[in-house]
Amino acid sequence: MSAAAAPAVLTLGAADLPALRALLHRFGLTLAVLDDGAAIPGSYWGDSEAGLSRDTLFARPDTPVHSVLHEGSHFICMSPRRRAGLERDAGGDDAEEAAVCYLQVLLAGELPGVGRERLMRDMDLWGYSFRLGSSAAWFEADASDARGWLERHGVVDAAGRLTFRARASSDQPLGAGAPREA
Repeated sequence: MSAAAAPAVLTLGAADLPALRALLHRFGLTLAVLDDGAAIPGSYWGDSEAGLSRDTLFARPDTPVHSVLHEGSHFICMSPRRRAGLERDAGGDDAEEAAVCYLQVLLAGELPGVGRERLMRDMDLWGYSFRLGSSAAWFEADASDARGWLERHGVVDAAGRLTFRARASSDQPLGAGAPREA
């Protein structure tokens, strides 16, 4: 969505930048804030959307906080092998994408002035689409698969609390056995 047509969502310029930087740093991710109007390296969608390159997340003051948290969540959820070669396209499957959306809501709860409710409202305003009609309905009633994915990969604990660890396993969840020989 272009910034000109975007509804009023919380942007990086209005957020607590030190708190956001500190949160992302806990997962090994550096936030690089660019000048207004600068091209954003590693941005998949362009315009004001955040971008990823290896362990750096790029954004501008007009980048939506939900975009920063979404791209940061991609970094956290991908395997170390994918993280090492990361350039613009986070990849992953549908299950991982759902986990990314769930995780960005959890991360928002760690940020002063953001919080889960605000982030989910912004996700809805921006056009995220969920079966139950809103991100809040999805998060509360239809996201057990996403939470389970995060737990299997060690990103949240059994109670659904952040572990503040990025996915450490290769492409298998924690506790999965070795692949079988065909």
